[in-house]
Amino acid sequence: MDLSVVIVNFNTRDLLRDCLRSLGPELQEVDSEILVVDNASSDNSLQMLANEFPEVAVLVNRSNVGFGRANNRGLRQAVGRLVLLLNPDTRVQPGAVKTLMVALGSLPDAVAVGPRVIRPDGRLDLACRRSFPSPGVAIARLVGLSRLFPNSRLFARYNRTYEDPSRPGEIDAGTAAAMCFSRVALEAIGFFDEDFFMYGEDLDLCYRLKARGGRIYYVPDAVVLHLKGMASAGQARVMLREFHRSMWIFYRKHYVKGWGVLLSPMVWLGIHLRHGLVLSWNALKGRQVVSP
Repeated sequence: MDLSVVIVNFNTRDLLRDCLRSLGPELQEVDSEILVVDNASSDNSLQMLANEFPEVAVLVNRSNVGFGRANNRGLRQAVGRLVLLLNPDTRVQPGAVKTLMVALGSLPDAVAVGPRVIRPDGRLDLACRRSFPSPGVAIARLVGLSRLFPNSRLFARYNRTYEDPSRPGEIDAGTAAAMCFSRVALEAIGFFDEDFFMYGEDLDLCYRLKARGGRIYYVPDAVVLHLKGMASAGQARVMLREFHRSMWIFYRKHYVKGWGVLLSPMVWLGIHLRHGLVLSWNALKGRQVVSP
């Protein structure tokens, strides 16, 4: 089989339906399978899948086990030579799947490729082409230098905002909301690190793939729409907490040895200060932002 599509669902029935509908035309001429891993949804997602998409393989978890762990369940069952990971709030644009598959099979030493991921207003979802958040890169982002100087190669390295979004090339990481991988390469590193509940797991995955000599590419000719909506107050607080917890896990796992124990307290403090500032800003503005 050429392609396995893995989608993790948690109470996103209507979004999932639209995502699967967008995939239909893309897979007509591809030897493929779709696996949906459900994290104990309570919105009749399973009934919708059974009624409207009986061809989809559904794996049901008894609880919300997190994004990485749920993906791992799907990845272990996938049999495709390539694996396309999608969030349920994505819409695959015409030609994207074939473009990604061709790129992954032709680019030098490629183990993963990511599409141009766009928001509903047409802006680039900056997570789709990133550099690794080394302490220097992370500090520039945490203190706002990357926003003040978006065209600076020194300060804006994390989201690479100094680069033309239409320009393809090698990157450190994309976003697991929409990304295509070699299944063999994923098996070699043991899939996602399940210490990450949500956020950061894709950065860690890409870091380990590149550490083994693999290369990751941004392929802007493939386009995926990512809705990235709003959440309830409770959901937003959980997501913000997990985002900042994942920052610390990533630093501790990949950088603490190289940067020494003297820098670690500063990094820890910076992460927690940012978390507090974002919570305060949300409370002041009376909004709940999903994307930290």
